[in-house]
Amino acid sequence: MDDTGLCYTGARKLARMIRTRKVSATEVMRAFIARIERVNPKVNAIVTFLPELALAAAKKFDRNSKSKSRQPKPLDGLPIAHKDIVATKGIRTTFGSPIFRDHVPAEDHAVVERLRAAGAILVGKTNTPEFAVGSQTFNAVFGSTLNPYDLTKTCGGSSGGAAVAVACGMLPFADGSDLGASLRNPGSFCNVVGFRPTPGRVPMWPFPNAWDTLWSIGPVARTVEDAALLFSAMAGPDARAPTTHAEPGKVFARPLARDLRKVRVAWSRNLGGLPVDARVTRVLESRRDAFKALGCIVEEAEPDLADADEAFQVQRAVGFVEAYGELLLTNRAQMKDTVVWNIEQGLGLSAERIAHANLLRSRVFHTMRAFLERYDFLLLPAAQVPPFPVNEPYVTEINGVRLANYMEWMKSCYLISATSHPAVSVPAGFTDEGLPVGLQIVGRYRDDFGVLQLAHAFEGATGAWRRRPAAGG
Repeated sequence: MDDTGLCYTGARKLARMIRTRKVSATEVMRAFIARIERVNPKVNAIVTFLPELALAAAKKFDRNSKSKSRQPKPLDGLPIAHKDIVATKGIRTTFGSPIFRDHVPAEDHAVVERLRAAGAILVGKTNTPEFAVGSQTFNAVFGSTLNPYDLTKTCGGSSGGAAVAVACGMLPFADGSDLGASLRNPGSFCNVVGFRPTPGRVPMWPFPNAWDTLWSIGPVARTVEDAALLFSAMAGPDARAPTTHAEPGKVFARPLARDLRKVRVAWSRNLGGLPVDARVTRVLESRRDAFKALGCIVEEAEPDLADADEAFQVQRAVGFVEAYGELLLTNRAQMKDTVVWNIEQGLGLSAERIAHANLLRSRVFHTMRAFLERYDFLLLPAAQVPPFPVNEPYVTEINGVRLANYMEWMKSCYLISATSHPAVSVPAGFTDEGLPVGLQIVGRYRDDFGVLQLAHAFEGATGAWRRRPAAGG
């Protein structure tokens, strides 16, 4: 098998090949290093590259794997690169900000600890917008990450580097995070799976507010099966993160096959009137019958999430004050305008408005909970537009509708974030211009496994994920 074939081999199969010694971890790592060196200059997805460190770790793994007493681990020998907002001890973590251009953390993020313990080998860091703000991956430290299906377009964000690296076969999978759309949007734009699990599935540590339940960490992969594999190693309780769930991550390593006959799904074109580009609608409408073919009962329906916008925007702004309020006082000139705007939005909030937003978020949770008592899943666009020019910071208009701020083009995702329900973007097809479009699947609270099951079935029925990007070689 040549390097390209090896690098596009599914993560689960690749781990099995390493475990049974059909291929060594060193061979696998050499293949991925060669691919990164060949492809990454085209797309700028991996911004800190550690080939010597990764190769040394792979060789050490191969030596130790010969021991009969060694117990196999789920990610043994597989390369991983962490999003550049995820702290890596002794390895530069910039947060995409010139303020932290040379920042080297003294401790690892919980996800880094877990994936290393599961056998993954660190090969680098993936690009992100400044402080992971916005669904367009560019920053003053490393520049823009380009969409591998069209190098003139954005890859989305904020886990854009992760999505591009996976789409191009530079990584078998990657971690990412999602506040408003940051796993689902680049998943949609790069024809990969971006899974935002129920908040609390994966520990957020270290993190400014230990009680935050708006952020969520999850996997990016080319297939749902590979996303589930990585997720099984990421998820589970952590005493340092008090909102984490008690259920262990290994429950997500089970087979995803499921009989979907008579499963009720709600189909929503625009979540109650959001502007959606006609090209996105055409692709998604062409896939509606795939669910009927799986035996699902498909009905047009959507929850009333009118209160979700205020709940999300206010809680997001408060979070910016928590995380970056002090930094604004000392480093304002080095922050991009949208970060400054969001912090100032938070600083200007009254106690009454914050309290009201908390109540609204509770209301939208129960609205979605009640809606998904009638339906098993909600299906809707993962992104309201296809990938747009990389020199545009964000979308300002959709279908002639002017948008109020840099976030509003992400509403189909961030309104779902406000409900705390799990959601995944799964490849659905391509526009006439060859640009990827993802379908968002939302499930019941904590039914993360069910979301993965339906996404897996849809993926198998359509095969859209098989189309590789030209930039990937």
